[in-house]
Amino acid sequence: MSCLLKKMVGMRLSSRKPESRMPIPSKQRQRPSDLAHICHRVREKSESYDQYNFSSKFNDFLKAFFDLAQEFDSVEDFYRICVAVPLEITDLASALYLIRGDKEHLQLVCDSEQGVLAEPVPAVDPVRLQEYPYETRDSYVIPICSKQPSTTGSRFAEIMRSEGERRTELWCGVKGICGQGRILGMFEIKPLGQLADSDKFFFVKYVNRIGFNLDNRLIARQNIDHLKFINTLVIDIEHNVIVPNMYFRHLFNQLKKKIIELDHIEEDIKVLAGGENNGDGARCSRCLVRCGGLRRDLLGYHRELVKHHANITLFLESLFRREHFEKGHLVLHSRRCFIEKDVILPQLEHYASRLRAANVTVEQPQNMRREEFQILVDVGLLAQVYANLFSNAAKYTGEIIDHRGVARKAMAYGREIIEDYPEPGRRGIKLNVFTTGPTLSEEEGLRLFKEGTRGPDSNGIPGTGHGLSFIRHVIELHGGTVGYEPTPEGNNFFFILPVPPTEYPSSDQAPAEK
Repeated sequence: MSCLLKKMVGMRLSSRKPESRMPIPSKQRQRPSDLAHICHRVREKSESYDQYNFSSKFNDFLKAFFDLAQEFDSVEDFYRICVAVPLEITDLASALYLIRGDKEHLQLVCDSEQGVLAEPVPAVDPVRLQEYPYETRDSYVIPICSKQPSTTGSRFAEIMRSEGERRTELWCGVKGICGQGRILGMFEIKPLGQLADSDKFFFVKYVNRIGFNLDNRLIARQNIDHLKFINTLVIDIEHNVIVPNMYFRHLFNQLKKKIIELDHIEEDIKVLAGGENNGDGARCSRCLVRCGGLRRDLLGYHRELVKHHANITLFLESLFRREHFEKGHLVLHSRRCFIEKDVILPQLEHYASRLRAANVTVEQPQNMRREEFQILVDVGLLAQVYANLFSNAAKYTGEIIDHRGVARKAMAYGREIIEDYPEPGRRGIKLNVFTTGPTLSEEEGLRLFKEGTRGPDSNGIPGTGHGLSFIRHVIELHGGTVGYEPTPEGNNFFFILPVPPTEYPSSDQAPAEK
C-alpha cells in the first residue's frame, strides 16, 4: 500500500496544461426534471470545492483515499487505509476508534503505529466520544459520523459563508456535527502542533468521508451476517423441527392401522349379530377385549401426538422469533427454571420410546431432584440442546462390559457445581450426558462440535453433523462452554452454564453416573 500511495502522490500534471476541449456548461440548457435535484447538488459541491481551495497535496490525499477504498474490499483493509493515507502523504500519526459491543464502548481498532489490532482495546482518556471535534494536549480528535451533517439553518451555514470564519470556527464549540447521523467512533490526528487551522478543517472533511464509507461497509457486513444467520437458522429448523416432525407420519400410520382394525372388529360383530349363534358370548367377549385394547392404543397415540405437538411448538417458537431475523442472530428469551423438571424430563419423556427401542437404559440421578435450584436460561433453546443429546444417545449408545463384568448399554445425565466459573468468586453448573460405547479421543470429541462433523461410528446412521454445533452455539450464547470427556466405559458430553449469584447452591460434586 505504501508504494502505491507514493506512486499516486508522485503523479503530477505537466506545468503546461493542455487547453480543455470540454464544453462550458450553458446556464440556459434545460435539465430533465428527473435530474434536477442531483444537478443542484452537483452545483453545490462544485461551489464548496471552490471555497475549500484544498492544496494539490490534499487533493491527492482524497484521490488516494477514494481509489484505495474502492480497491480493497474488507473492513480491516479499510481501517488500514484510513490511517495509512495520512501517514504517507502528511507524515501525521492517526488512530481509528470505533464504537463496539452491545454497551457501545469506544475502542481503538487501528492506528499508524501498529496497524489493525488483533484485539481492540478500550479508548484511554483524553480520547472520548463527543459530538464535535476537540483538541487534546497533543492531538486533534474528530467524530466519525454515519452521514453528512445537515447544515441548513445551523451554525455550519454561517461558518460556510466566509472562508476565514469557516476555517477558524468550524471546530470551535460547534455541537451536533453528525446532524441526524449516528456517531460511529472518533478519529485522532497528531501531533497537534503541526496542524494549521486549514489542516484541521481538511481533516474534518476527510473524517466525514471515512464515516460515509465505513457506514456502507458496516451495513454490507451486517447484511452478509444476516444471510449467514438465516442460512444457519434454516439448518436448525430442518434439524430440530422438520426431521423430528416426520415422527408425526409414524404416529398417523399407527393410527390408521388401528382404525382399519376397528373396521375388522365391526365386521366380526355384524357377522355375530346376524348369525344363528348370536348368543356366542365367547366371541363377543373377544371382540370387546380387542376394542378395549384398541381404545388404549388410540389413547396412547393421542397422548404421543399431544406431547410431540407441544414439543414442536416450543421449538418453533424459539426458532421463529421476530428478534432473530431483526438482529441477524439468535436472541435469548431467558427465564428462571428448574433444569430437570422444566427442560430435561419433558425431553426424556419425548425420547423414551426411541431409547427403549434402541435398548438403552436411562439412569437418572437423585441429586438433581433433591437439590435442584433455578437457573436463568432460554427454555426453548435449551430444550433443543437436550433433544439433540438424547437423539444422539438413541443412535450412538453402544453396549459395553462394565467394570463389574456386566453387559451395559445405558445413558445417564446429571450435574455438578463448578467453582470460580466463569470468573473467580462465581459458580457454574456442569450438566453431563453420558453414554456407554466405544470411547473417542478428547480431540475427536471436541471436533464433533464443529458444523458438519460426524463421529467415526456414524456410517449408515442418519444425521447431518449439525446437532452438536447447534448445542455449542446455544450454550455460548448463554455465556457458557461445551466440552467432551472420554471415560473407561463411554463418552461424556457436557456443557457449563453460569449460575445467577442469587441462586448459588451448596457446593457439591454430583456428576452423572458413569
